[in-house]
Amino acid sequence: MKNKLWKEYVWGKQSLAQLAKKYSRSIPFVRKQLNSVVVKKTEHKPQKLHIVADTVFFGREYGIAVFRSPKLKKNLCFAEVEKETPYAYALGRKHLESLGYKLISATIDGKRGVAGIFGDIPVQMCQFHQLQIITRYLTRRPKLEAGKELRIIARTLVESNEKEFSEKIYGWHEKWKDFLQEKTVNPETGRRCFTHRRIRSAWRSLKTNLPFLFTYEKHPELDICNTTNSLDGSFSHLKTLLRIHRGQNAKMRKKTMDEILRNQPD
Repeated sequence: MKNKLWKEYVWGKQSLAQLAKKYSRSIPFVRKQLNSVVVKKTEHKPQKLHIVADTVFFGREYGIAVFRSPKLKKNLCFAEVEKETPYAYALGRKHLESLGYKLISATIDGKRGVAGIFGDIPVQMCQFHQLQIITRYLTRRPKLEAGKELRIIARTLVESNEKEFSEKIYGWHEKWKDFLQEKTVNPETGRRCFTHRRIRSAWRSLKTNLPFLFTYEKHPELDICNTTNSLDGSFSHLKTLLRIHRGQNAKMRKKTMDEILRNQPD
């Protein structure tokens, strides 16, 4: 019975109270059954593969860093983290290689410093994460014309090739380069600073990340993902489950996360 309860608790998103009522049992009984379940471990078959790596947060200081193989449709390793750092990705890579895997390419979210962890293999930055960065700087409805135009260009990223996209963003920069150099005097400090800092930051992000946005085009033989979307199913389920089971203790939370990340259905 414990496995049936566990399946409904995790994949059916049922609460302890709902399960207790459904099976005419007490909540302590259901909790004891769930605590006795042993999560099936990941089966590893070391090989050469492309990986997708990303981190999802469930609060300010609690997240899960995950390495996934889209080809195998399996999360190969994951770890709890307080912050998203290059070190967390370095540990993940080291762990996979210690198991015998050979990474041939990686798709990452673009966090500063992470690309360097995979510097010896082709690295693709998630195009959707790049669009999120642009939205963070420009908002969904930029007020200035330069911002409006740059956002329109950015939104063509997933449907453009590298040559087309490069021409668009550098053409935009040529048009607005004087505008980007405008400065304003801070009345409190008397110092001059760039007037359109957020638009400048959006432009700088596109320019800096451009070498990593179309890696999948340059290496078609590696079947590189241009986004980290293959992790979305696991992340979405985790967030939903944590919302439903807010009262979980740390041990049960870890256990349910293990179940979802190790045994996510295709």
